[in-house]
Amino acid sequence: MSLIVQKFGGTSVGTPERILSAARRAVAAKRAGHQVVMVCSARGKKTDELIDLANEITATPQPREMDMLLSTGEQEAVALVAMAISTLGEPAISLTGEQIGIVTDQTYTKARISQISTDRLRQELNAGKIVVACGFQGTAENGDITTLGRGGSDTTATALAAALEADECEIYTDVDGVYTTDPRIVPDARQITRISYDEMLEMASLGAGVMHSRSIEFAKKFDVALRVRHSQNDRAGTLIASTGEELVRSVTGMALVRDEVRVSLCDIPDRPGVMSLIFAKMSARKIPVDMVVQNVSANNKAEVSFTVDASELAETLTAAQEAVTELGEGSIMSGTNLAKVSAVGAGMKHSSGVAARMFRRLADAGINIQMISTSDIKVSVLVDRNVSEQALRTVHSGFQLESENPAPELLAGLARVAATATAQANEQERLASVVSRLRSMEDIVVSEVVLDESQARVTVHNVQDRPGISAELFEGVANAGVSVDMIVQNVSRNSTTEVSFTVDMADLSKCEAAIQPLVQRWTGSSVSHEREIALLSVSGIGLRTHTGVGERMFKALAESKINVKMVNTSEIRMSVAVAQSQGALALTALRKAFALI
Repeated sequence: MSLIVQKFGGTSVGTPERILSAARRAVAAKRAGHQVVMVCSARGKKTDELIDLANEITATPQPREMDMLLSTGEQEAVALVAMAISTLGEPAISLTGEQIGIVTDQTYTKARISQISTDRLRQELNAGKIVVACGFQGTAENGDITTLGRGGSDTTATALAAALEADECEIYTDVDGVYTTDPRIVPDARQITRISYDEMLEMASLGAGVMHSRSIEFAKKFDVALRVRHSQNDRAGTLIASTGEELVRSVTGMALVRDEVRVSLCDIPDRPGVMSLIFAKMSARKIPVDMVVQNVSANNKAEVSFTVDASELAETLTAAQEAVTELGEGSIMSGTNLAKVSAVGAGMKHSSGVAARMFRRLADAGINIQMISTSDIKVSVLVDRNVSEQALRTVHSGFQLESENPAPELLAGLARVAATATAQANEQERLASVVSRLRSMEDIVVSEVVLDESQARVTVHNVQDRPGISAELFEGVANAGVSVDMIVQNVSRNSTTEVSFTVDMADLSKCEAAIQPLVQRWTGSSVSHEREIALLSVSGIGLRTHTGVGERMFKALAESKINVKMVNTSEIRMSVAVAQSQGALALTALRKAFALI
C-alpha cells in the first residue's frame, strides 16, 4: 500500500470550514487506497498570539519555556483535525512530536532533528487510522519539548516522509505552487510545473516564501518527492524532484531578498588563515553569510565582502571587529538599504551568456550593480533596495519567464541531455552513500569536492562604478564565444571597482582580445590575468545555513598553508581559487576535512 504525507499550513486549518476541507482531502486519499499521515501547523495567527502573550509577561522569555508554550498551538490544531476526520467516518489519531518519535538536539526554538522512531506511526497506520501529527515540534534527549524554528512544519512533513519512505509529500498552502517569482511583484509570473531540488534550495534561501530551505534539504538528502498544492482547489501544483525544467530553460526563476546588508573587511592581510578566522567568528554566532566575495589581492592586501540578513548586522559587525583585531590590521565598512536579485536555473550549466543578458537588462533600466556573485546555477547581484522590485521585473521579463515557450536563444543545451542524466545519477549515488553514514538526520551533507585545473583568472581593474559596465564587459566576452565560470565583483571604493572571472585556459587569449577594446575606452582601467589557477568546489546540501561548513573548509586550507585568491558561495556549492601548484594539496585537505577519503 502506498503512503502519502500531507502537510497543512496555518491558513489551511485556520477556521472550522478549512479544518473540514483538510480532513476531506485526507479521507479522500485514504479511500483511494493510500495510508495517510497529516502534518498540521498551528491555526492561523495562533503562534503570533502566543508570542504576544509571552511578551506581555516578560520582555525576555526563556527559550525553553517558549518552546513549551508554542508547541500547544499545533496540539490544538491536530486534535481538531482528528475530530473532523472522525465525523467523516474514518478513524484518526492525533500525535505530538514526542509521540511521533521525533528526537532533536537541545537547541531551543530552532532545534535540529537527530532521528525519528517510526514504530508508533506504523502501528497506527497499519491499524487503518489516519495519523494527524504535530508539525514544528520534537523532544530533546532529556525529554524537553523543542520546536524546529521557521518553516518547522514543512521540515516535520518532509522528515516524516523520508523516515517512512513515503511515495509523495504534499505541501498544502494558500498558493497554487511555486512561481517563477513573487506574483505580488510580477503579476504575470508563471507557475512552474516541475523544479529541481537544487533550484528550489537556491530560491528558498533567496526569499521565495513557499517553502523553507530545511525541508528542501531533507527532500534532496532522502530523495523525497514534494508537491506544493493549493489547499482550496484540485490543481496539480508544482513537483519538486531531482530534475526540473533545466533541459528546456536556462533560467527557471527569480528571487528577491529585500533586507540585505553588506559587510566588508578591507585592507586585511593576504595570507593563509584569514578566511578561516573570519568564518570561525561568524560560525561561533551561528550567522549564515551569503554572497561571499573575495576579489584578487593588491599590494598583499585583500578585501572580503559578504551579505547577511539586516537583523544580524550588529552581531556581524561585532564578529568582524574581533577578526580585524586578531589580524592586527584592516578596517570594516558596511552598507544598508540593499537588496539581492538572483536568477536561478540548472540550465545555466549548458547555456552561455546568461549573466550578460541579466546585466544588460539591468543596464538598460539604469540600475547599478554593487556586487556580483555566481554559482553554476545562480547569478546574484546586489542593488539599491529602492530599485529592487524594478530590477526583478526587468530581469524576469528579459528571460521571458512569463512565457510557456521562451525564445530559442533562452533555451538550454538539449544536446547535453544524456550527459546531464548521467551526472544526476552519479550525484544521487554519491548522496546516498554519504546519507547512509549520517549519525543525525540533519547532519551536514558534503557529497563531493572537485578540483578543476583547466581555468584561468581574468581581472579588470579600476572599472568605473556605473550602470552598464558589467553588461558591456560580459557581452563582449559572450560575443567572443567564451564561457565564463566564476564571476566576482566586490563593492566599489572611490567610485571604481574590480571585476574578476574565470574562463577555460584555452580561451584566455580570445577573452583578453575581446575585452581589450573596452578597457582602452574605460579611462584608467587595465586588465590582468593568471593563466593557471586551481578551482576547488565543495558541493552538498544546505552549505550556507549550516554555518560550520565554511569554517571547516577554510580551516582545512589554512592548516595546509594554502592561500585563497577568490571566493564565491551558494546554497549548494562553495568555491575557491588557489594557486594551481597547491590544487592537489587543497583537494586532499578538503576531502579529509569532510570525511570523503
